[in-house]
Amino acid sequence: MQSSTPAGRAGRPRSAAADTAILAATRAALVDLGWSKLTLGDVATRAGVAKTTLYRRWAGKNELVVDAVAELFDELELPDRGSLAADIEGVVLQFAAILARPEARSGLMAVVAESTRDDALRERIRTSIVERQKRLVLEGRARAQARGELPPEPDAAEAARTADLIFDMVAGSVVHRTLVSAEAANEEWVRGLTQVLLWGLTTQPPEPSDG
Repeated sequence: MQSSTPAGRAGRPRSAAADTAILAATRAALVDLGWSKLTLGDVATRAGVAKTTLYRRWAGKNELVVDAVAELFDELELPDRGSLAADIEGVVLQFAAILARPEARSGLMAVVAESTRDDALRERIRTSIVERQKRLVLEGRARAQARGELPPEPDAAEAARTADLIFDMVAGSVVHRTLVSAEAANEEWVRGLTQVLLWGLTTQPPEPSDG
């Protein structure tokens, strides 16, 4: 599991305990109030710190919410269930369970909407949430290759592009299913998604067209 390291400002040394309390208080406020009514003052009161402590660490509410939600996704672990299919199903079910939590659902939807007009916020979402979780794809693919379920990929650049595509397909499908379509990502749906994904991973791609 990785720890969240929100971007801080120059000044006094950071307190890990304060960061932990603030991010936990942010998630609690998201559950109780939702993103629209959440304020830094309320978070500071819940965390037992001065509001200036928050402003020394985060530029504003959006950045704070990104880091609070990012900690939830850092809880994701790739289970070793004996096969690539079972491993994928296990981690996708974890991902869907996190997205079903009200603090993740309201926080993520809000900051993604805000990021459509804030390039810096969009970059923070990418680095704090998306890039950190691509480790799961790399770990899963390496394990499957060691089992002989997937062939090795000698081209490092192509392997990186494939990892990005796999992550986008899985994360995009689960986010759309749970947050946009508002449907359950249950075991049956996850099994179907895994089958489609494995078909693409294990099928030889067609030769590129000359036309």
